[in-house]
Amino acid sequence: MKKESMFNPWEIKGEIDYSKLVKEFGISPLEVLPPIFNKNLLFRRKIVFAHRDIQRILLAIKDKKPFVMMTGLMPSGKFHIGHMLVAQQMIFYQSLGAKIYISVADVESYNTRSMSIDEARKVAKDEYILNYIALGLDPKKADIYFQSSRSKEADKSNAYYRLQNLLAKHLTFAEFKAIYGEITPGKMVSALLQASDMLHPQLREFEGPLPIVVPVGIDQDPHLRLARDISQRIKSPNFIQLSSTYHLFAPGLSGGKMSSSDPNSYIALTDSSENVERKIKKYAFSGGRDTLEEHRKKGGNPDIDVSFQYLKFFFEQDDKKLEKVYNDYKSGKMLTSELKKITIDKISSFLKDHQKKREQARKNMDSLFG
Repeated sequence: MKKESMFNPWEIKGEIDYSKLVKEFGISPLEVLPPIFNKNLLFRRKIVFAHRDIQRILLAIKDKKPFVMMTGLMPSGKFHIGHMLVAQQMIFYQSLGAKIYISVADVESYNTRSMSIDEARKVAKDEYILNYIALGLDPKKADIYFQSSRSKEADKSNAYYRLQNLLAKHLTFAEFKAIYGEITPGKMVSALLQASDMLHPQLREFEGPLPIVVPVGIDQDPHLRLARDISQRIKSPNFIQLSSTYHLFAPGLSGGKMSSSDPNSYIALTDSSENVERKIKKYAFSGGRDTLEEHRKKGGNPDIDVSFQYLKFFFEQDDKKLEKVYNDYKSGKMLTSELKKITIDKISSFLKDHQKKREQARKNMDSLFG
């Protein structure tokens, strides 16, 4: 029986064929980048693998010109290691001179996930923003805001919401259906608000016209296509076309995509070392063979092994060490239990340090939100 498949910005089911999606969405493989990008393992290891119009961002970095990295967060539960993919990119771009804009999608959360505005705000502060700062984000060089109340400055807030209405005029319902399929009015409103999120830093009330890069998982590309298409139909203001990059999904513990609604599918950044050990040993999908004898003879498959993928995505910075683990596991020299032990130790060490930084970051939260 064929496995049910679903792929849109709100729901993913089944296998993800990245090559097919690259062709279908008309995005470009990310190939040659300036050497400074090799300092970030997400780019070096092709975890960030595709783009649209990244050239104007690279030019801004080269010429030391202003640019913005725009992102958003959906406050849907615990902040887990999968969320670090975007967090690490925003910190990296900030180090290259970007101003970071972060939209808390409390309106979208209300419209699509039935979460109250107050609950969404609390989760965003206690989980996401606190962890961003602990991971290294400088909040003084970032504009963090809620969709439901853009700014205390009336001219900025009015410009943001006015843009959403301007965008709505330049899109038909038929075009919405072509991009998203069957969607609800609430999702339509959320999509237009996201387009306003991505474009509004270019308004004169904010930064003015400048390059903007939006890093996303490939499931979010419909939002990019919508914003890019309608932004070019508006004559005033005259927007510089959005740039975007696309990253692989960090697998959930049992394979597939991590789900914030299933705590056994992810490692949370507040998990204890005991929880990390339990989850990796019990739930982490293994690329090992059924028996010890078979594993020693034929070797494991690190490309589908979740423990190895976590080392590759996040926790082993040294490429040579990662390569050795890969080769040892593939040859059968390293057992699944040994690979899991390495991963458990790496994650536990990282979280012990991170959780101390998380408590220190609370001081910044007070100055951000009172």
